[in-house]
Amino acid sequence: MKILILGCGQVGSTIASTLAMTPNNDITVIDVDDSALGKLKAKLDIQTVQGNAASPVTLQQAGAPDADLILAVTRSDETNMVACRMANVLFNTPGRIARVRRSEYLEFTTEHDEYPSSLDLFDITESISPEQLVTEQIVNLLKHTSALQVLSFADDKARMVVIRAQKGGLLVGNPLGDIHNHLPEQVDCQICAIYRNNRLIVPTPSTVLIEGDEVFILVPTEHTDTIMRELRPNAQRTRRVMIAGGGNIGYRVAKQLESRFDIKIIEFNHKRAEWLAENLNNALVLKGSATDEGLLDSEYIDEIDVFCALTNDDEDNIMSGMLAKNLGAKRVMAIVNRSSYVDLLEGNAIDIVISPHLITIGSILAHVRLGDVVAVHALRRGASEAIEVVIHGDKHTSKMVGRTPDEIKLPNGCYFAAVVRGDEVIMAHHDVILADGDHIIFFVARRRVVQELEKLVQVKLGFFG
Repeated sequence: MKILILGCGQVGSTIASTLAMTPNNDITVIDVDDSALGKLKAKLDIQTVQGNAASPVTLQQAGAPDADLILAVTRSDETNMVACRMANVLFNTPGRIARVRRSEYLEFTTEHDEYPSSLDLFDITESISPEQLVTEQIVNLLKHTSALQVLSFADDKARMVVIRAQKGGLLVGNPLGDIHNHLPEQVDCQICAIYRNNRLIVPTPSTVLIEGDEVFILVPTEHTDTIMRELRPNAQRTRRVMIAGGGNIGYRVAKQLESRFDIKIIEFNHKRAEWLAENLNNALVLKGSATDEGLLDSEYIDEIDVFCALTNDDEDNIMSGMLAKNLGAKRVMAIVNRSSYVDLLEGNAIDIVISPHLITIGSILAHVRLGDVVAVHALRRGASEAIEVVIHGDKHTSKMVGRTPDEIKLPNGCYFAAVVRGDEVIMAHHDVILADGDHIIFFVARRRVVQELEKLVQVKLGFFG
């Protein structure tokens, strides 16, 4: 594919690095910052063009007339939207994906037949909203507060939960093969991977789970809580949540969960605090700074079950999160954009570090990967992935359809996790004959083998004859 990436920030540069791993991809990155482009070009075999990404001259210079896909991920929503419009009208670029942050663009609808939303006016084929994706992740984590990550697949019929094993879990200290001794007959799951001291262990029935293991487990959604008890003792139910930052993400999280939890939200800006108070029904809005020890103390931070630092400032999130933990908050999660901070923080002063750019990248990759890819979720700071694909064809046109998983040789480091067929989530899948339309969920421990997996799931040309 010939792909133009507009924007050389964290998302743009990481996407470029990922897509450049595929030899047949022809990547060009556009940005106004010539220095950032130079650093990226020194590391990758790509083309770069310095200039305004929404300029037709710049787009033409970068090869837009021959491009298959434009990924508009600059820091400006307006630049991304205009670039997509230019790409379609002037250069007939088939794929146009834009990162759009502002809710007024995403949510505005009309009764106009041709342009039912504002995004349709700009000919955007797919929009990626980081704030919406991050909100979904935080809401899932608050519903399952023992988890490090909660990822949805197949219209939320199945979830992958990442949990750190803790003493008191029913399975901890026992072989994995014992898990069905504790579970009701109708409950099944698939333990996809275990990381122990940052080393991958491929699970077998004889593998003994020990405290501190990072476990990746796929479950039918309705059995999530039952399976989590296998790995951690019964956690006290989350009741009290404090949110630092009343921006779009903080507001959306509070709005979705205010009927479920007792929520306090701290906002420094006086006008924004007033707006929050008018638009939230049950949440208590506090005007002040989340790094104010006196404020946290006066609001009984030591009784808070989960403290969420969701401002736009990494340093504020880190400091308020560490302060809340030190003052007695039971669990702390924080949004941190700088990838260099993530490894330093997670599991220490801050329990869960949420990386918006990694979440965004996963969503973009689902639209770029070859084959019918439904979802891509970055795991372990982007080193691993969970991928959902739909397989098509028959035994002659597909390397998967008409075969059992045991008959398919997967790339080294890639593992079957589950098969979703209609409403059925099949975990004991080794003797299941895969069929056209099945959703297959894979755990990929080494991202560099994704290209080989793509070849496996693609349909031969005869399928289209």
